[in-house]
Amino acid sequence: MKVLLTMPIGVEKTEIYRILGIKAPPLGLAWIAAVLEREGIEVKVIDAPTIGLSEQEFMKIIDTWSPDIVGISSLTPTIYLAYRTAKITKDVDSNIKVIIGGPHATFMWSDILAECPYIDYVVIGEGEYTALELVKTLEKNGDVSNVRGIAYRNKDSRPVFTGIRPLIKNLDELPPPARHLLPMDKYTLFGKPIRIAHIMASRGCPYGCAFCSTSYFFGRRVRFRSPELVAEEIEECICKYKTKAVVFTDDEFTINHRWLLKFLNELKERKLDIKWSCGSRVDTVNKEILKHMVNSGCTGIYYGVESGSQEILDKIGKKITLKQAEDAIKSSKELGIMTVATFILGLPWETIDDMKKTASFALKLDPDYAQFTAATPYPGTPLFQIAKNDNLIVDWDWSHWTTLRPVMRGYNFTVQDVERMLNYAYRYFYLRAKFIIRQLKRGVFKDMLKVLYRNLVKPSMDTLVSVFKKILGLHTSI
Repeated sequence: MKVLLTMPIGVEKTEIYRILGIKAPPLGLAWIAAVLEREGIEVKVIDAPTIGLSEQEFMKIIDTWSPDIVGISSLTPTIYLAYRTAKITKDVDSNIKVIIGGPHATFMWSDILAECPYIDYVVIGEGEYTALELVKTLEKNGDVSNVRGIAYRNKDSRPVFTGIRPLIKNLDELPPPARHLLPMDKYTLFGKPIRIAHIMASRGCPYGCAFCSTSYFFGRRVRFRSPELVAEEIEECICKYKTKAVVFTDDEFTINHRWLLKFLNELKERKLDIKWSCGSRVDTVNKEILKHMVNSGCTGIYYGVESGSQEILDKIGKKITLKQAEDAIKSSKELGIMTVATFILGLPWETIDDMKKTASFALKLDPDYAQFTAATPYPGTPLFQIAKNDNLIVDWDWSHWTTLRPVMRGYNFTVQDVERMLNYAYRYFYLRAKFIIRQLKRGVFKDMLKVLYRNLVKPSMDTLVSVFKKILGLHTSI
């Protein structure tokens, strides 16, 4: 049995990839590949956007390697490209079984089966053990109805869901991602090659914010891998791939201080001299824990602040206060940690004044960099149900659901209002003397001239987001 796992063909041409210039490894596929390989299954992983694979080149791989199964991972804005990839696969060999997985597939499996006849099975939720059981069942021509966690069409062409598969309780059971199947020398950040490793130390989030699907995909309980195994994975990346920096892709990396301190101690005992960054909530850090993080190599933190209105924060279930945001960013900056604060504009309950308040709060916090995105009601989130039920969604083209452009109106504003406020927020934050002087002191005068030119001459969303070509550095998990 031969299994080919791939990202959709053509993803590198999409808005988010084109603007940010980021090529990051598909950890989900690499983890599934590792589990399959452990069971003796032959696997190939194609990171299509990273290597810039064309449709013709993909077809040639299908033709020459002759996989029995092709698995495709897709997010909401790349789902149409996933459909196209499935069609291309079937065009080469109609006998190949095509499987799709990922957050969008998990929450929209019925639509996918109705819309794309070239997809045979949908893996719902965590994919490692579900994919393994499905592959083994197909290899033996077994009854797929016994495989929990999938959806497919029955003999009457009706969609069937086999039931929810329990989440993996012990993540230490999983082998490390199969990085040897990835083009580790090809990954870039803003078009520049960098020896960077993306690591996931945990899965899950207990908060259930209205706009985020993590709690509904990975569950409300945070499951951590052991500090020893995470440190071991980093050590392996350093030895095998000459990794210089690590990005933790966890949603809640700092939520468990006991685990975090054990992990930091593990780095120290192994003498791993590595620079790393992570994402964090503003209410799960304090000056003491931040000091420990800095002493162990932390250089940047990506904070989800979301709004400058306490009322809006409460409405979306963020469960933080504006004061906690102020304290977290102030402490981080005092310790020399580069901070990126993220904000969402266009949440349904907002007014124009609320959005302006968010832009003003960004200036008050004065993080090193700020990211403003359009509220996007992704499938699987409470916001999706609200937006759908109240007829707030004005653009159902999934390829536009990148957070770079608004697709949803509010109760008090239009999508055009959100577009204007996104431009306003970026200009308000970045076109100020304090920020520009800070960049000049950091020796990025030439880059700043380019940013100013783009903001002043062509103040569109994509050029405003291009600010981040100098911003996120190691602080992104995209």
